[in-house]
Amino acid sequence: MPAEDLVGLVMLAALVVYALGGGADYGGGVWDLLATGPRAGRQRDVIEHAIGPIWEANHVWLILVVVVLFTGFPPAFAAAMTALHIPVTLVLLGIVLRGSAFAFRKYDAADDRLRRRWGTVFGVASLATPFFLGITLGALASGEIRVEAGRVTTGFFAGWTSPFALGCGLFAEALFAFLAAVYLTVDAEGQPDVQDDFRRRALGAGIALAPIAALVFVLARDGAREIFRGLTGWWAPPLLAATSVCAVGALAALGARRYRLARVGAAGQVTLILAGWGLAQYPYLIVPDVTLGGAATDASTLRMLLRVLALGAVVLFPSFGYLFYVFRREAGAAPTRRER
Repeated sequence: MPAEDLVGLVMLAALVVYALGGGADYGGGVWDLLATGPRAGRQRDVIEHAIGPIWEANHVWLILVVVVLFTGFPPAFAAAMTALHIPVTLVLLGIVLRGSAFAFRKYDAADDRLRRRWGTVFGVASLATPFFLGITLGALASGEIRVEAGRVTTGFFAGWTSPFALGCGLFAEALFAFLAAVYLTVDAEGQPDVQDDFRRRALGAGIALAPIAALVFVLARDGAREIFRGLTGWWAPPLLAATSVCAVGALAALGARRYRLARVGAAGQVTLILAGWGLAQYPYLIVPDVTLGGAATDASTLRMLLRVLALGAVVLFPSFGYLFYVFRREAGAAPTRRER
């Protein structure tokens, strides 16, 4: 496999891990915003318990994607940041506001009024950020961003304001909300009534994913023709079948209240969706003018980058695992059951 393809595979793998961790955190913020009823306080307690205290550590995977992109494919990074600086700025703003609001609400707010205000900021930022992340990915695949001789020749609103990109934003929102609700059914063990609240939300979000996915597929026919061509290729039916098995399996496991099995199915579904997207868009980084091979830096730099990534993985994965182990163990006590 060419070095540029290996580096691209690393970026896709990091994006998958980010979706499984950080994406679920965004979804948790959405459910925090939408928490209602007599158990709203306990629902928020479970969400805080699940997200904190290492919620920001998940962003290391998004940082890895960005660093690998500008190191391995500088022209693609320059073009993407130029064409998409508005949605990317909104994503960064959402990440900062979300993390700050969560920290202030959890550790600094002394009264309920302040907690509610910070909670609103946290929830709204959690709602907006994955939407603009989805829009950004959709714009890169839309074919509306044109690059000639390394310069972006289309306007600053090209691609990311298209119906296809907006559909991708909506799909990312629903996907992360579903993933979070499934995860939270496990985190709410010992509180069957709260667990059942998240179960119903997971079922609702999971069922809603099907029509939204169908909408994105239909929009891709004219709004992202390379993606549509890829998703109708020879490899698409088996991948779609595997994704459907994971999706239906997750919903069936939720129905049977086998929450840990549902979590496996939901994670498999997200992984296969992103893998299918990567296959459909290959070899483009920005459709239709920027490819992995065309935007790659020199071969010696790519080889050095791969060596550094391999060495970094030896440190990163054990460190990340140990971080989860330490803080999950310390946070292992049941969350406080307050009403607010």
